[in-house]
Amino acid sequence: MIEKTLVIIKPDGVQRGLLGEILGRFERAGLKIVGMKLAWPSEELVGQHYADDDDYNRGVGERALANAKEHGTESSEDPLAIGQRVRAANMKYLSTGPVLALVLKGNTAIQTTRNIIGGTNPLSADIGTIRGDLSVDDFSQADIEKRAVRNLMHASSEPAEAEREIALWFTAEEIHDYQTVMDKVLHDPAWGA
Repeated sequence: MIEKTLVIIKPDGVQRGLLGEILGRFERAGLKIVGMKLAWPSEELVGQHYADDDDYNRGVGERALANAKEHGTESSEDPLAIGQRVRAANMKYLSTGPVLALVLKGNTAIQTTRNIIGGTNPLSADIGTIRGDLSVDDFSQADIEKRAVRNLMHASSEPAEAEREIALWFTAEEIHDYQTVMDKVLHDPAWGA
């Protein structure tokens, strides 16, 4: 299933000079970069990216409470309030400096990309993933410092989200379709016949 996904290398990844390392991992996996730009996101764009949706924010808050409980901390705080606080922290984080926004295309691009990046919390991300190899931040430390976890990357989680996010960050003219050797090797049924 050939699909597109949005990936953002966040300000900490840009500042730490990790762009080449990260891009190489996607290309070596067979994903094709069909859109790419360096941008310092505006407050408006970041606000649209992290949409202010109560259901989404509540879900973020519930996951944060579950993670805290798993690590021995109980809280009776309202999940919606937690989600709104996480949204505000993420918005501040994403707009602190330039980011590299990418559109990747390939077979199962969304899940493949998320597998390469690793779990949201770098502390528990698998070794071999971008977050597991290149970041030592974690949710607990971010909570203590009242900031977003510095986890290097964002990637769309499902097709509808990818479509919405790509349209926020890129115009149709900024997405390019072209053939690579990888397209031929992986997706041309006549190759090797």
